[in-house]
Amino acid sequence: MDSFKKCIAEFIGTFTLVLVGCGTAMLVGCDAVNGSGYILTAFAFGLVIVGMAYCVGNVSGCHINPAVSLAVLISGRMSVSDFFFYIISQILGAISGAACLKIIFSLGQVADKTGGLGSNGLAGVGGNAVAGLIVEILLTCIFVLVILGVTDSKYNHGSFGGVVIGFSLVMVHILGIGLTGTSVNPARSIGPAIFAGGDALASLWVFIVGPFAGAAIAALVYKLIAKKD
Repeated sequence: MDSFKKCIAEFIGTFTLVLVGCGTAMLVGCDAVNGSGYILTAFAFGLVIVGMAYCVGNVSGCHINPAVSLAVLISGRMSVSDFFFYIISQILGAISGAACLKIIFSLGQVADKTGGLGSNGLAGVGGNAVAGLIVEILLTCIFVLVILGVTDSKYNHGSFGGVVIGFSLVMVHILGIGLTGTSVNPARSIGPAIFAGGDALASLWVFIVGPFAGAAIAALVYKLIAKKD
């Protein structure tokens, strides 16, 4: 029953992340020249993390990101079975969130200013997959390092962990939106790409491999720097 509750929590969290984060991007656009939409999108993603951290965090830890779950697994903080159940729940939540956006924007005849349900892409790096991969690895590594540090049971960071993690997501989005749209989360990329199709699907591998690689590096680096002599 506890595992089921955790899966439901991860589904809800990832659903909300895609619905609010990608939905905001679709409404306001992410053109760096018009900075308001850019910043609003960054904060939309970060504020979802803050809200969900205090909503489902006490149930599942509020990973709502397969890359985060991988880092937690490598750190020895979760079981392999929970890891796979988390990933399934997160992907289903992301797909459901993207489906709702597709329905709402289609029925309401609302213009999607991203042109692809807020899906990630390589246009900002000139279509270069290697550049996109580097961006996603670095940003995910930074983001996950923050998460591992804030949630380390050896230290007491009080009740502000969710705020710190949420604002760290805002931070990486501020740089990454103009380059790749900022994934740092395979589930967040998979959901919109399924409905957007085309280039979003063709480049999807970058937003799966990059975040997983960045998370694995972060887990190994944190083990090294946090280990007591």
